[in-house]
Amino acid sequence: MTDNNEIKSLERRNFLKLSGSAGFTAAVVAGAGGALLSTPAMAVTAKEEKEREKAAKYTMTIATAYKLGASREYPIMQLDMKENIQNATNGAVYVKLAPNKQLGAGGALVQKVQNGTIQCAQHSLSNFAPFASAVDLINMPYFCGANQRFVNLVQSDAWKKYVHPKVEQNGFKPLMYVVIDPRVVAVRKGGDKVITPDDLKGVKFRVPGSKMLQQYYRMVGANPTPIAWGETPSAIKQGVADALDPSVGALLTFGFKDILSHVTFTQAVPDAQVYSCNMEWFSSLPAKVQDGVMFGSEISTQQNLAKVPGARNYAMAELTKAGVEFHSLTDAQLDQWKQAGGYQKSEWDSFKVELAGSMDIFNELENAANTRGRYYVHDA
Repeated sequence: MTDNNEIKSLERRNFLKLSGSAGFTAAVVAGAGGALLSTPAMAVTAKEEKEREKAAKYTMTIATAYKLGASREYPIMQLDMKENIQNATNGAVYVKLAPNKQLGAGGALVQKVQNGTIQCAQHSLSNFAPFASAVDLINMPYFCGANQRFVNLVQSDAWKKYVHPKVEQNGFKPLMYVVIDPRVVAVRKGGDKVITPDDLKGVKFRVPGSKMLQQYYRMVGANPTPIAWGETPSAIKQGVADALDPSVGALLTFGFKDILSHVTFTQAVPDAQVYSCNMEWFSSLPAKVQDGVMFGSEISTQQNLAKVPGARNYAMAELTKAGVEFHSLTDAQLDQWKQAGGYQKSEWDSFKVELAGSMDIFNELENAANTRGRYYVHDA
């Protein structure tokens, strides 16, 4: 009888073998399709990838920080983007995948897209902020924290009018906005559940470098503690920080399930991602191929929106097995958070003007976030 370790060992050997003979992308596609345990299936996958690559006129490398299987709980749709772009361009574009930090993560990927080292990358939307400050508006509490408000905003004419030109001027073409879920309040093992802002008093809350997130958690009573993402698991384990705020899917993907006790859906800020493409490379494509790339991205967008609740439920099920308790808030409880730190407060006015450019533009973007467009997505 073959045990799991033997299966994994065989998969690793076959992955390396296929990488060497047919290329890395063929190997990851075979792995994602469960073909690494079957020599005939591996051969079919390798043959198809070689034929697609040979027939294509253009090669597009898409790099991410996530393993391919992460879409089960963190729906970034790497394989879907590859398949959809290839098919929508009628094979004119072949997509090479570079997942799992193979070419870097976060800001490093943004830089590689900008300088043309790679054609495309998936990264957090906040990484666009240095290139178009208005993008950082997504981190303003309760402005677009709920999934539907975020989709309303980034798919709106106002967003495309005021934000996209700034992004494009700095060398990027946004292809697809990825909905994951709102950030949550996640408490380390041994900590008490958090239902209202009063429950955060004295809590050492891990925050990234965002000034807005630091201000928000200070406004709702926590003690913001800036910690680099790579150091966060050990900081939570050791009690350097008591709580943190990624989405539920990110908590599972990054291995926090065994060190948490409570997770509360506060819906303040989205855990939002984007696929960005090098503008010069995109502009060099024939118009028909450009249309195909954008249509492939549009198909992937709709698949992503449909996958959000299923990915969330899987992540919650896995975290629940590890003993994590989940808490949804009533409207009255949610109002306490909004009243304590929401974007309507005067403390955020300077951010509104700085990021949007003027209060009038901010008001247009606010109206866009409030207006349902053609897209629907499930909210936590």
